[in-house]
Amino acid sequence: MKNIAVIGAGTMGNGIAHTFAQFNYNVHLIDISKESLERGMETIVKNLDRMVAKDKISEADKKKTLQQIKTFTSIKEGAKSADLVIEAATENAVLKTGIFKELDVVCSEKTILASNTSSISITQIAAATNRPDKVIGMHFMNPVPIMKLVEIIRGYNTSHEVMETIVALSKKINKTPVEVNDYPGFVANRILMPMINESIETLYNGVAGVNEIDLVMKLGMAHPMGPLQLADFIGLDVCLSILEVLYDGFKNSKYAPCPLLVNMVRAGKLGVKSGEGFYDYSQNKKAEKVAKMFS
Repeated sequence: MKNIAVIGAGTMGNGIAHTFAQFNYNVHLIDISKESLERGMETIVKNLDRMVAKDKISEADKKKTLQQIKTFTSIKEGAKSADLVIEAATENAVLKTGIFKELDVVCSEKTILASNTSSISITQIAAATNRPDKVIGMHFMNPVPIMKLVEIIRGYNTSHEVMETIVALSKKINKTPVEVNDYPGFVANRILMPMINESIETLYNGVAGVNEIDLVMKLGMAHPMGPLQLADFIGLDVCLSILEVLYDGFKNSKYAPCPLLVNMVRAGKLGVKSGEGFYDYSQNKKAEKVAKMFS
């Protein structure tokens, strides 16, 4: 397995592409938007520059990593020779199943198809293909080049051979794979999102302010980042999407998104990426500070 295609040049996609390229895999980064591809590559360059500045890699390493990545605006052209395709598109079930239907036609029968979904059923995604045994979840953590964990999600029909292959591959790129079964939110977000949602409820109910809630969790629970700041970093729209998947999957009110979260997303206050969420990132460059915490 040497040829990796990554679909989606956003935060997760460019991080996944960066990581595989750094470990000498041939990477095809695919996005329908040329502008998104350009932004994704700019992010990869910036992250590599930061690693060079910290003496984690050399200039030669940076150059070699960038040479391993080619960009495409066509799934057909970018994924046709892949041994593994990792989809990292927006957290939307209709969009993802559509991508997997196309991949099923474009890719070789031997190609493994993986989704970076953080909550959507792998079994549901796999059902859109004629190779459900070769469909698996690879849920990377953000920022991908830094965070060690990869949740490996076994769909109902995922074969043991495919699971073993992806676990071994994850180790080769210096990640720690953790095998989980296919239930809404898997492990990470089934636990994390209710905590974030409860933190928003705490703010909504006037128990304490944003800084106070985050400070309690950082100092009292030894969290490196408060839950409201973390929600801003993840993206409030992403948090809302995951909570909706959890609520739909379990039909339990404890997963119902807080009205404050819903209204903030409707208002376009999505966190770091929009310049404002629970914190204001537009003037004091808090977004850069958040990114540096993980660099």
